[in-house]
Amino acid sequence: MFSKVSGPVRLADRVAAILSEEIESGRLAEGDKLPTEVELVKQLGVSRTVVREAVSRLRNAGLVEPRQGLGVFVMPRRTRPLDLEAETAEDTKSKVRQIVEVRRPIEGEAAYLAATRATPADLARMRQALEAIDTAVAAGGDGVDEDLAFHRSVAESTGNAVMLSTLRYLGEVLRGGIRVTRANEARRGDFLEAVRQEHHAILAAIEARDAEAARDAALLHLRHAASRLQDADEGFWTEAENLEVDLGAAP
Repeated sequence: MFSKVSGPVRLADRVAAILSEEIESGRLAEGDKLPTEVELVKQLGVSRTVVREAVSRLRNAGLVEPRQGLGVFVMPRRTRPLDLEAETAEDTKSKVRQIVEVRRPIEGEAAYLAATRATPADLARMRQALEAIDTAVAAGGDGVDEDLAFHRSVAESTGNAVMLSTLRYLGEVLRGGIRVTRANEARRGDFLEAVRQEHHAILAAIEARDAEAARDAALLHLRHAASRLQDADEGFWTEAENLEVDLGAAP
């Protein structure tokens, strides 16, 4: 059914584009089952990991849905949400800049509300999330999931279901952006320590119930993240292309 995929980078993007075209053209219609993972690997000449990432992007874009034990099926067009991948810039540097810009108003307001609404249990989760980042980094990890968990714990403490749902929808967007920012920050010990202090400043303001300070701390953290990225050299951005910043939406 498909021709083999070739190309130097971003194979998951290319495979996702091929499958999307099959769906948009109607060759794969509503309710049709996608070829199995094994079939796609064979037909496209890529790894299982690439196929899984590509199908995940289609799922995040609302084009397909997995059904337990049955396979992956094309969804009705009317149920498809916003396709963030189609709306964003091509190069990783521009994508990450856009992600940081989107995070600013959401996370600034989340910190503000958290300072007025967080319960003792919420504060405990935030502290645990920060400790988890330190533990992950000390063990040689990148701390991406733990970093995302901290920002999510702030949003959860707002009690605003719409805000939390929005952040969950943007889950893969945020994870991709955080992955690149943390990769940049890991190049220098002073960057890692600065991020650590910025996170703790957010939590300290929330614990102090100082809503304005919490918002300012969150915004400052993201401004500094953007500045650190701006200072990264072209060699870093070439490497960052391999981090596969996924701009699909997470359920």
